[in-house]
Amino acid sequence: MTGGSLLGLFNISKGFAAENSRSKSYQTPKIALIVDDIGYNRSLAWQFVELNESITFSILPQVSYSRELAFELNDNGYEVMLHQPMEPYNNGCDPGPGALFVGDNAQRIEKTLQTNIRSIPFAKGVYNHMGSKFTASPNEIGNALKVIRSRGMFFVDSYTSNRSLAHATARRYHMPTAHRNVFLDNVRQESVIMSQLVHLQKHAMLYGRAIGIGHPFPETARAIGRFSKRLKQSNVSLVPVSEIL
Repeated sequence: MTGGSLLGLFNISKGFAAENSRSKSYQTPKIALIVDDIGYNRSLAWQFVELNESITFSILPQVSYSRELAFELNDNGYEVMLHQPMEPYNNGCDPGPGALFVGDNAQRIEKTLQTNIRSIPFAKGVYNHMGSKFTASPNEIGNALKVIRSRGMFFVDSYTSNRSLAHATARRYHMPTAHRNVFLDNVRQESVIMSQLVHLQKHAMLYGRAIGIGHPFPETARAIGRFSKRLKQSNVSLVPVSEIL
């Protein structure tokens, strides 16, 4: 009986150890870097591919190299998203082809999204391009998210406005979702971008995960290259955004 009890306790302790190990693994800080506005220029995208780091690419629909880059990036092992244009508050800013606007009915929203999703092969999720006005409109963003959910895709809110309802609505719809934590390159200086990346790392160490958004600038590529070497000396890892979700 004693031996059996000890053996039972030993098995229980192994179970606790395994669970503790899984918990520690889950809590390993992770950073996802999304490079958006991809599609107009191949060489600007490939400067990030050459870094050979885990980066997620968000591709605009219906522009010069959208479909071609979706195939190439997927073939090279990179995660791809649809960078869905949405209406901003600033009427002077054109969100580009394939955009969604406040006032669009559910049918037009579905048709536009389905067309754009088909135009970006291998897209696992959707991330809004502009959209401060659209993401703050409950009916329209709700209808858009229902289409995205029906395709089994996730949604990342760029949080271009603190009025955005997108992330909260996606959570209410029980779909995989997250929002941007740090914009990396609002100032196109390598030193400033590096500081933003360090801030992103601190956020990940504090909360377990962080999402940073950058654009296909040479300064951003150089800063990420330097930053990735720094991360190798830490316990923070770069992952595709879907792994954080």
